[in-house]
Amino acid sequence: MNIFTESVPFYKMQGCGNDFVVIDNREIKVPESVMADWARAVCARAFGVYADGLFFLEESGDPSLDYRWHFFNSDGSRAEMCGNASRCAGKLAHALGLAPASHVFGTDAGPIAAQVLLDGPDAGRVKVQLTPPVKTETGIELDVDGRPLTVHFSDTGVPHAVVFVDDVKGVDIMDLGPKLRYHARFAPSGTNVNFAQVVDGNTILLRTYERGVEAETYACGTGAAATQLLASKLGLTGEYANLTTTGGEVLTVFLEGDDVFLQGAAELTFKGEFYLAPLGLTL
Repeated sequence: MNIFTESVPFYKMQGCGNDFVVIDNREIKVPESVMADWARAVCARAFGVYADGLFFLEESGDPSLDYRWHFFNSDGSRAEMCGNASRCAGKLAHALGLAPASHVFGTDAGPIAAQVLLDGPDAGRVKVQLTPPVKTETGIELDVDGRPLTVHFSDTGVPHAVVFVDDVKGVDIMDLGPKLRYHARFAPSGTNVNFAQVVDGNTILLRTYERGVEAETYACGTGAAATQLLASKLGLTGEYANLTTTGGEVLTVFLEGDDVFLQGAAELTFKGEFYLAPLGLTL
């Protein structure tokens, strides 16, 4: 078998250290039925490209949307939304001529408005308006292995539990993260888990254990949004905050009434092509 007979071009992008493989599906037309298999194979460490997730960009068929995406975590689970990936999608779609700098695209969580900032000190960054948060709840008292813990919750496109701590660096995230991610309180779908340290009224340090990746990631956009939303409700921050993530990048979350905006970096790191046969994939 000639392994070079079938290959697929891809883009590799990162948003604050959250990295993604992106496939322009307008011509390749990978069917939805196999996209989860592609995500598991392509995102695999050592055997694939390696990434936190994979998403496909394609025409929406809806005149109110410039395009739509299909987003999958590295384990093949489909996610309704991802804040860092949404900024990457907006920037790449603009670069590919798929959409203007300000546009709207479709996700499983609903339409997302994206703006690629072209001028000024924030040029190159991307601002997205997330879907309205739902199921927001503060002061949830849980028992975690006999330890009482106060947890807060909001769904900012995907579910997020938030725990405010005095020293975020001291959290054993690979112990406590999975226990909250799979806690019965958040069954059956589980939740992402964020540990946050409020430094002052506009500054938060943040670490996130991501569902679907099943590990701590360098950043999580929807997690940053949920954390700032809950911090504001608790009177810990104002209408905006800069959140420094594990990767050292800064995400800015703006609250404008019921609307939540997320702004941060989105970078195209490289592009290439992968061969299907070694990954066990076919077109």
